[in-house]
Amino acid sequence: MKSKEVLLKKLWRPTKGFLLISTLSIILIGLGVFWFIQKEIYGDIITSLRNPGTGGVAWGLWVMFIIYFIGISFAGITLSALVRLFGMNELKPLTRPAELITIISLILGALCVLADQGRVFYALLNLPRYARPMSPMFGTFTLVISGYLSASLIYFYLSSRKDAFELSKYFENSKLKRLLYKVWAAGWKGDLSQEKRHETSSFWLAIFILPLLVTAHSTLGFIFGIQAGRPGWFSALQAPGFVIMAGISGTGLIILVAYILKKIYRLDEVIGEKAFYTLGFMLFVLCIIYLYFTIVEELTAHYAAPEKDRYIAHQITTGKFAPVFWINVLCLILPAIFLFYQTVSRKVNIALTALAGVIVNVSAVLKRFLIVVPSQTHGLYLPYQEGSYFPALSEIMILLGIVGFGILLFVLFAKIFPIIPLEVLEEKKIEERKEEVLYAPSFTRLIFTFGTLALGFFLMVVGFIFSARFGTKPYLDPILPFSPVVFIAGVIISFVSAVLYELFPSKRKI
Repeated sequence: MKSKEVLLKKLWRPTKGFLLISTLSIILIGLGVFWFIQKEIYGDIITSLRNPGTGGVAWGLWVMFIIYFIGISFAGITLSALVRLFGMNELKPLTRPAELITIISLILGALCVLADQGRVFYALLNLPRYARPMSPMFGTFTLVISGYLSASLIYFYLSSRKDAFELSKYFENSKLKRLLYKVWAAGWKGDLSQEKRHETSSFWLAIFILPLLVTAHSTLGFIFGIQAGRPGWFSALQAPGFVIMAGISGTGLIILVAYILKKIYRLDEVIGEKAFYTLGFMLFVLCIIYLYFTIVEELTAHYAAPEKDRYIAHQITTGKFAPVFWINVLCLILPAIFLFYQTVSRKVNIALTALAGVIVNVSAVLKRFLIVVPSQTHGLYLPYQEGSYFPALSEIMILLGIVGFGILLFVLFAKIFPIIPLEVLEEKKIEERKEEVLYAPSFTRLIFTFGTLALGFFLMVVGFIFSARFGTKPYLDPILPFSPVVFIAGVIISFVSAVLYELFPSKRKI
């Protein structure tokens, strides 16, 4: 098929576009590393970050993009899970780029966390030693960074083994490439038993990942929403709002990436209008929900909130931050109007749908600003001076370096592995394969799979209990050293059980 040939021929070939994007990304990474070193040498004095109450903010650009990057990861793995659970075949070509976006964005979110630390290595040492479940930060690192990322990596790896096996045959004349793909395939032969096991593991991984996603993104909302002493943050809508805005930004980015891939690889027959129609409808629904949340939030704050909350609300809607707020609202309303028309008319404009994906991501970034900054500069109960915030050059360059690293990861992966699953590029799909030899279920495999799952759950329980300071005072160190690491290890091991289930050898039926 033409699309498949184009995709395979571009592998390992350094095209002009690839070299240009890679070079720009490396330059951004270099500048980001330089400014990060400067920050480590001189401290936050070279940034615009200051203490609230002294004219500045403690959380700024990097915290905004922690939320943003982890937010866009939501739609990627969600889309892949929905395709496998509900058979949304029109979106199947986008499962791999969506999963890749999830993994890369989680890595970038973690890098933003490190950039925001005043003493990076001190934080890396103490967080796994002393983190406590009473703090939302515990959930951020254990569920979002560790559990969510490891689950996404496992899901992504297992779904790519089939294509790795195909590539080991395609590059059979190159020993190194063939070896790389054979190791990647990890024993995949494409027999019916393996495919059935993969369907089973993918189904259950999707079942467990979806609630993990909601929990992880709600945890980010709780970091702000449970701070009763910070007007503008304390709200029950923070957690669901974070989940919905994550879906908006992630879906918008997937639409944009789908449009770019469609143009680069000439995938008109593969990524069709139906895919953009479905994604556009999903984005429309999410935009409407979030606009409703915005109306409810602002009406509540303006009508009957405490004085300081009303003051923050006025500053956001009619005061200092009003331009940002109304641009944010328009960036949701305008795409929603267009996507509503597209939904009811069923006349798909792919270019405008991609533009809508860009616009809602502008809204997502602006909303992060409105969440993070105003409550620090104007949400003070004590009679301190009000502040202002605009990112310093060092903050911007470090962020651009992080973005450059993400772009480089994406283009490098697309250069060594098909960015679209090869099975959706096949002209003929084999639905029945009764002539193949079936394999008997392996009792040993089930023992190892459920044994690993049980071990993971055990470590999760032990790590959580001792992280919560069981047997000691809440202000003392946990009895079990590095108990948060034990919890994280339990989360990761639980998902590794899916790898054992797929990779463990079978017994041939006689």
